[in-house]
Amino acid sequence: MQLSLSVRIVEAPCKTKLNLPFEQLVDIARATGYSAICMRASAGGIGTPIARLEAMREYIRSQGLFVSMVTADCNVPLNNEHGPDSLRDIAPSLDVAQALGCNLIRVCLKRPTDIPLARSAAMRAAERGIRLAHQCHTTSLFEQVPSMLAVLDEIGQANFGIIYEPANLLLCAQSYGLDTLRKLQPHLMNVYVQNHKLSPTGAAKLPTFCRGEVQFDHLDPWTVGGVDFDEVCAGLKSIGYSGTLTIHQAQGITTIDEASQFASRCAEYFLARI
Repeated sequence: MQLSLSVRIVEAPCKTKLNLPFEQLVDIARATGYSAICMRASAGGIGTPIARLEAMREYIRSQGLFVSMVTADCNVPLNNEHGPDSLRDIAPSLDVAQALGCNLIRVCLKRPTDIPLARSAAMRAAERGIRLAHQCHTTSLFEQVPSMLAVLDEIGQANFGIIYEPANLLLCAQSYGLDTLRKLQPHLMNVYVQNHKLSPTGAAKLPTFCRGEVQFDHLDPWTVGGVDFDEVCAGLKSIGYSGTLTIHQAQGITTIDEASQFASRCAEYFLARI
């Protein structure tokens, strides 16, 4: 496995811009032991000039890193009603991925009517050698393991797969251990990690389709009591996963020192386990 750092750690709450210059985050990733950067539209996406995206790609490569995945449209991580819109015309997202030298794009499906759009988008992506993937995520068609497998079967394209994310599976009362990883293995294209702890008095709350509103607390990845990352990493090793594992925590960091310290601690924690 290779460790990837998401620009999300320095993303503003609106999810449309970064709190720090992109190049500074790349420098931090290189200095703290990462192999890759996970890109989001807050750093560069469908609204970014291609020349700027290509310059970002070259800067990433100059630091010895690569782009592990692209989320090209801000509506995808916002998971709003417009999240699936990019499936209707996937070409701009494909252009972003190619400009960044990446062959994996995160997309969003929220309704059964999005499934044929996803199939068509995957077929177009395959023409350019690009894969599409959906995160295990609340209020999407990828909340529960049986239903997400059924959706993947209905899409029926080998280049459309899963981003395994145990915290969202936890919120949806799904197992995230080896049993689930074995089921997802044929479709597994990426791994996200963030830490949540279920709590009826939690400071955060999210709606789900499968169990209504769920309350929880955000925890640092290394804090005990939330997702069991020893179990997660052991499961990934057991199925022979060799792709990227991305630090996907929403930290809202605003200073270089804080970003460096957080990235370093996460790298130390996960590199010891993968």
